[in-house]
Amino acid sequence: MKALLLALLFICALPHSRLEAAEAATKAAEPSVEQRLADIEAYINNSARVTDGKAASKISGPGPAHNGWMMVSSALVLFMTLPGLALFYGGLVRSKNVLSVIAQCFGLAGMVSILWWAVGYSLSFGKAGSVCGGLAHAFMQGVDVAPNTDYSHWVSHNIYFIYQLMFAIITPALIVGAIAERMKFSAIMLFCLLWMFLVYFPVAHMMWGANGMMNGLANDDAKIKAIDFAGGIVVHMTSGWSALVLCVMLGKRRGHGREPMPPHSMVLCAIGTGMLWVGWYGFNAGSALAADGIAANAFVTTTLSAAVGCFVWPLVEYITRGKPSMLGFCSGAIAGLATITPAAGFVTPGTAIFIGILAGIIPYIACTKLKSWLGYDDALDTFGVHAVGGTLGTILAGIFATAAVNPNLGADRIKALVGKTLWLEQLKAGGLILVWSVAATILIVYILNAALGSMRATIETETIGLDLAEHGEEGYHN
Repeated sequence: MKALLLALLFICALPHSRLEAAEAATKAAEPSVEQRLADIEAYINNSARVTDGKAASKISGPGPAHNGWMMVSSALVLFMTLPGLALFYGGLVRSKNVLSVIAQCFGLAGMVSILWWAVGYSLSFGKAGSVCGGLAHAFMQGVDVAPNTDYSHWVSHNIYFIYQLMFAIITPALIVGAIAERMKFSAIMLFCLLWMFLVYFPVAHMMWGANGMMNGLANDDAKIKAIDFAGGIVVHMTSGWSALVLCVMLGKRRGHGREPMPPHSMVLCAIGTGMLWVGWYGFNAGSALAADGIAANAFVTTTLSAAVGCFVWPLVEYITRGKPSMLGFCSGAIAGLATITPAAGFVTPGTAIFIGILAGIIPYIACTKLKSWLGYDDALDTFGVHAVGGTLGTILAGIFATAAVNPNLGADRIKALVGKTLWLEQLKAGGLILVWSVAATILIVYILNAALGSMRATIETETIGLDLAEHGEEGYHN
């Protein structure tokens, strides 16, 4: 009997012991309270997770607020192209060409999205080399909801993919403004396809890729330690300098300089400008990749620079011509936005005011005096606003960037340059990309002229208008 009782006690105790052991093992796998609190602090401060994103962390996947802000920012940047840029450019051309520039914006949105999914994102943000990202993420391999910690600890990889796609869409669309009203639709699509591979993808990787050769913020081994918060180099310099070369090689519009070619609708242009301004908050503040203090500062500096540029440009017109034009208000706002872009998350609001003043003066001179002196037909002032503004802002970012605004500038890899010789690094990066963009554009034009016979629309097409001749439609019916 005694032996039977002992056996029963042993049998009853065995599962209990195993249960205790299992509970102990589970408890050991759990992150500590300190780790969990530290993860919450990391989320709020947009810094690396203490548990390094492993399964043991109680915060799994992306951070809701940061991810939500990046989804909104992605939509805002797309809003810049469709409908913002489409209406801005559409209003500036003659009525017979309004649909052509809108179609070009839509066409590029579709084509670039396909390229980005297939190989563009991987070439831009992979880690194969310092100039090219490789094909590890081709067709969105490995791009899912888990954050890619090379770029953000709290934003899902697929949303980062989409956010950067919106930049890739608007950049070649900016070029459209320089060659409006005279280039075949098929030629524009082919030009931009080649341009994305030869210019945008490598430049985006060099400047923003985790191991890019000019990424001074993230790459310890960067050959040029430059900074570009939201695309002064990657977006505005590449598109603007390429636009200048393309419009010169393509030639002037028929009748340019002999007959008036005023904007057909300043109303559309003004509406497009307002949409661009609103969307630009996703462009600049979104480039913080978090809903944090850096994003807040970029939001403020973007507003101030745009507002000052919007005021100063027509003020200069009033002083020199006696009348402030609506086109001057629109151009000044866009110039202020383009010029602050590379610096938005690096400079103080006071510096943004100064940048806005320069943006209202220097691009104005480029669009009025320089274009007249040199005689090129930059139809909608892509070069004067984006290349000049982006180049100016890139240099000013190197002069005025401060770690007091952006703590990332205090990292060991770059802090010795900030406030001292960082502007020289900006000159190196800007100079390299200027030459790169110009050389690639010349090469593409020669290739396409040889393949197509001519990239230029025929005299008949230009006379009738690209809307009817190339798209079989009219923007307006009397």
